Amino acid sequence: MGRVSVAKPPIVTASEWEDRLADLGRREEAVAAEIDKLVAARKRMPMVRVERDYRFDGPDGVVSLLELFEGRSQLILYRFFFEEGVSGWPDAGCVGCSSWADGVADLRLLHARDITFSMVSPAPQPNLQAYAERMGWTDLPWYTIGSDSFTSDFGATEWFALNVFLRDGDDVYRTYFLQHGTMVSHIGSVTSLASLTPYGGQIEGEEVPEGWPQAPMSFWMRRHDEFDEPAPSARR
Repeated sequence: MGRVSVAKPPIVTASEWEDRLADLGRREEAVAAEIDKLVAARKRMPMVRVERDYRFDGPDGVVSLLELFEGRSQLILYRFFFEEGVSGWPDAGCVGCSSWADGVADLRLLHARDITFSMVSPAPQPNLQAYAERMGWTDLPWYTIGSDSFTSDFGATEWFALNVFLRDGDDVYRTYFLQHGTMVSHIGSVTSLASLTPYGGQIEGEEVPEGWPQAPMSFWMRRHDEFDEPAPSARR
């Protein structure tokens, strides 16, 4: 292919650039304020009890929805499209889901916040494990959906989906659902994933309902191998 001219931003004076930057800063502050309100609203969502017993096939055998929590109180499940009919089958999953999974944060920082993240798909375990190895996702738990009704019960018959659950003892509740493509494209960092959960970042100063668990910012400012205390929501 021949060389092409690539467009570039216009050149302006330093003062013009500062003015434009200040304008963007004001707009970003306004957007950030709206996001804070949205996150606060998620914490005030009611929840609905999960009545059915859903099953999933993992590397070590069949597990229940409750077992997917791995003992933590909050669970984020990403319904990944990898099944017959999806482009790439049987060797690869949905390209959009794959791009999103590439951006998922280090799970150790989520675990420190009492959050488990997992992916679920209809594809058999050998397909999932082979693709995970190819893509370098060996640290992301990925289960085969074993209950036919799971996908329809949780809103992912035609698209990807993020479902959030809260565990109270052996009882499991659905607290949130996200499927809007534009919004999901901004999810993946530790902060953005935590913002989907009922307890959020658990940082003092966040707008939360009365009784919500929180800790000082200094509690969270640690390296991932230095979290030796449970998150506020896990102190039972």
